[in-house]
Amino acid sequence: MRTPSSSAEPATYGLSREARNLHWLLTNLVEEVPGLLSVAVVSSDGLLLLSSDPGRNAERPAEKPTGPKGSSADLATIVSGLGSLTIGAAKLMDGGGVKQTVVAMEEGSLFVMAISDGSLLGVHATPDCDMSVVAYHMALFVGRAGHVLTPELRSELRQSMEGAR
Repeated sequence: MRTPSSSAEPATYGLSREARNLHWLLTNLVEEVPGLLSVAVVSSDGLLLLSSDPGRNAERPAEKPTGPKGSSADLATIVSGLGSLTIGAAKLMDGGGVKQTVVAMEEGSLFVMAISDGSLLGVHATPDCDMSVVAYHMALFVGRAGHVLTPELRSELRQSMEGAR
């Protein structure tokens, strides 16, 4: 298993080991899965906890949108809203818990997966991404992140995101 690179250290300086590990997991997700445009981890109350933009957006033509208004906060809002909508739909349909939501669009795909305690992982990907590969890697991230995403860590991540603004 690789360790966090020194290029990630400035963004995670002063954070706990658990927070640095989550940043590293998110960076790996973005670097290892082709077609990802942006990724966000959102708390149950809709606040952005982690985000990553792989920089591949520069390869796309300027007239094409590269994400939801190019903002991690916009992706977090969309992920939170979609998560709430699907949870409500599952309750009305007696469908149990929502594990994953996929929205396939002409110009991209949006994936939302439950992590723990209402936290969500959201991924915006290119239209030609391999959806099964994206879903598989999201499930790996959720499996690794879910048990460490404690209330204390969520609070630390919220504070770090507020400090980055």
